[in-house]
Amino acid sequence: MTDIGPRPRLLPIAPKAAPARRNLPLADAARPIDEYWRPIYAVWEITLQCDLACRHCGSRAGRARPDELSTEECMDMVRQMYELGVKEVTLIGGEAYLREDWLDIVREIRRRGMICSMTTGGRNLTYERCVAGKEAGLLSVSVSVDGLESVHDQLRGVKGSWKSAFEAMENLKRAGIPFSANTQVSRPALKEIEPTFDALADAGIHSWQVQLTVAMGRAADEPDLLIEPWQTLEVMPMLARIQARAKPRKVRLWPGNNIGYFGPYESVLRGTLPRGHMASCGAGRSTLGIEADGTIKGCPSLPTADWAGGNIRDQSLKDIWEKSKPLRYTRDRTVDDLWGYCRDCYYNDTCRGGCSWTTHVLFGKAGNNPFCHHRALEFLREGKRERVVRTQAAPGEPFDHGIFEIVVEDWPADELKRAREVVESGEGWISQ
Repeated sequence: MTDIGPRPRLLPIAPKAAPARRNLPLADAARPIDEYWRPIYAVWEITLQCDLACRHCGSRAGRARPDELSTEECMDMVRQMYELGVKEVTLIGGEAYLREDWLDIVREIRRRGMICSMTTGGRNLTYERCVAGKEAGLLSVSVSVDGLESVHDQLRGVKGSWKSAFEAMENLKRAGIPFSANTQVSRPALKEIEPTFDALADAGIHSWQVQLTVAMGRAADEPDLLIEPWQTLEVMPMLARIQARAKPRKVRLWPGNNIGYFGPYESVLRGTLPRGHMASCGAGRSTLGIEADGTIKGCPSLPTADWAGGNIRDQSLKDIWEKSKPLRYTRDRTVDDLWGYCRDCYYNDTCRGGCSWTTHVLFGKAGNNPFCHHRALEFLREGKRERVVRTQAAPGEPFDHGIFEIVVEDWPADELKRAREVVESGEGWISQ
């Protein structure tokens, strides 16, 4: 037998999602605080079917869910979102355009006067689909690009996906739909983020969202995709450097909720927010997540097993929003719910542990977020840094996670010197 050399890495077959959990308990009545908060922004997974096989996919997308909402149920979902006060809906997947009635959903959202946008990997976002989306009322599309061509294709699991993403942006431009981009900051792509921005700005994006790759789904299977907490010392000045170039090019840089917090670049990167800085997690206060089978969460990224608040087939959206314990979480959270370093942090009451999604999938509970710039700086002053180490693998189901632990260690002497130089200058990389 001829030796053909090392075999290419293969992704596991996309798992089949379990049917939605039904008839989840609700409180007997809504409280004033539950009636005060209203979701202005909803992210709606309209199908779990996908035409990519991304190595960092938290939902392990690929196959459609076995019990996805019908067209009629989707139209009623739109009505209930409108009546609850939602102002903007972003359609996601899987890949949203693979659902046959996606244009009907766009039309109904727009008929109700809400903004409708979409996030896509762009693998098969043809010009014809873009024209149809424009006619239906699609107002903006965000295309996912996670590095330069070779790294992006490896991360997305399909050779040619980088070219397809840029072809999708060209198709959107020709069809007259404004477009943005979103990028995950992963370890393999860390030093490609700046040239990736340049390529996206050249393509004509109006905005660029960046977030850290999070240890959920397939990313939990490959911890080497995750940056280490101490690498926020590199990420934050890098984003500040990009911000300086983004403004003259009229590109809005939008750091995701798991990037920060409260370091010297806070006002540079989040100065346009109402408070001028990061606030605590907005899941269940201003944001709403919807899964294709009618499951309701406070944030679309949160693990379904622990954060599902109810199902639209069993209760009204209003009742789930107001009476579900998982959606009430951030309305009720106090400093006493924090643990570890975050419990005694100077910013504990303002931040309250930052992104619930990022921390829950690391430790099985929210409230202690090591991916924090302020925290990394404080450890650096002591000559120490944090790493995360996986101690338990994920089971291999959509929206699952493993278990990690935090390791606090001394900086190697040569890297400590370099880290302090990078922090002082805002330039360069710690790991050469």
